[in-house]
Amino acid sequence: MRPAVEPVITDSRAFLAVAAVSALLAACTASSGSGGGRARTGAPTARPAPSPSDKAQRPITKVLTFVFENHGTAAALQGMPHVAELGRLYGSTSDYRALTHPSLPNYLAMAGGSTFGVQDDKDPAAHPIESASVFDVALRRGQTAATYAEGMKTNCDQASYEGYAARHNPWTYFASPMSKAACARFDIPAGDLASGALHDAIAQGALPQVGLVVPDLCHDGHDCSLAQADAWLNPWIGEVMAGPDYSSGNLALVFTFDEDEGEGGGSSKILTIVVASRLAQQTVTTRLDHRSWTHWMTDLVGAPPLPGTSGSTSLGAAFHLCATPPGKSAC
Repeated sequence: MRPAVEPVITDSRAFLAVAAVSALLAACTASSGSGGGRARTGAPTARPAPSPSDKAQRPITKVLTFVFENHGTAAALQGMPHVAELGRLYGSTSDYRALTHPSLPNYLAMAGGSTFGVQDDKDPAAHPIESASVFDVALRRGQTAATYAEGMKTNCDQASYEGYAARHNPWTYFASPMSKAACARFDIPAGDLASGALHDAIAQGALPQVGLVVPDLCHDGHDCSLAQADAWLNPWIGEVMAGPDYSSGNLALVFTFDEDEGEGGGSSKILTIVVASRLAQQTVTTRLDHRSWTHWMTDLVGAPPLPGTSGSTSLGAAFHLCATPPGKSAC
């Protein structure tokens, strides 16, 4: 069932000024804030967005999501100016919420539509989950899925170590034989801006339908400042927006957080930004949460919603980014 209430959107009906976006991405200097990090300057500029007539004909078929850590909306807007500017230019939410504390249950909710009763941050060995994840669902439908984990040493690594936290990599918790086999193939080290799996997928136009980027513990804002996270992210934004998937009009980007700074058991408002070439200065005011992202991922690959998510508003539907290409379902 879909919610009966139509998502509320405010829209300036003014499409992006390409020069403004180019200036945003080209003028900024990105530098890494963690030990052993890389400095990079002169982020690539975004390519021009498709015309309005093109946008109406080009469905979103791929979503690449970046998840950051432990900051509410106000702190994220102040600490990550590049992300904040993308929200102003493209799409933002005003009432998107995490489900609980600590981190892990929120990641599980994104991947599986439920917290599965988990209330801690223990590694995968403590919480084997037999249910299907959105990654599994995509693969079963003949679509593609991948997690790109920065700092991870080997595929689908279930051990946490300096720079890498398994609790931020939800696919590693899904324990059915299919999930384990798929995780071992498609949950992979991200690499960096110069080389590696994420760089190659962007450059080749081979990003998956359901893609998740897990920054390391510095670049996700957990151990380092949000300014350092923003500086790490900025050149990646330029790479993606200059790549074939985004240039075609078929890729959307999502930037979100697992939870806010609080330690209580309740939900919390977190910054969630959606970037797509057809969006221009849109703000969704409907209440959303991590299950809204899950719902969009199943819609994206033409699958029924996972248990527990059918009553949620799909994040894609909230921004009117759903379409009906052959073999796919509408949100």
